[in-house]
Amino acid sequence: MKTQQFKTNVKCGACVAAITPEMSKLEDTEWKVDLSHPDRILTVSGEQNPEAIISTLEKAGYKAEAI
Repeated sequence: MKTQQFKTNVKCGACVAAITPEMSKLEDTEWKVDLSHPDRILTVSGEQNPEAIISTLEKAGYKAEAI
C-alpha cells in the first residue's frame, strides 16, 4: 500500500464532509485532510493513482495537486 500527499483547497470540516461521499468511492483507500496545515494536506493510503484522486476531489468541487 502506498501513501500519497496532495496540497488541497479543502478549508474546514464542512469541506471534508462535502468530499467524503466522492472519496468513499475510492476502493481500498484510507484518507485524511490535515486542516491545521496551511496547505491543507490530503494524505491518501491505497493503490489509487494520483490522477484518480485528483479527479475525485474535482468531482466534489475541490482542487488538489500532488506534492
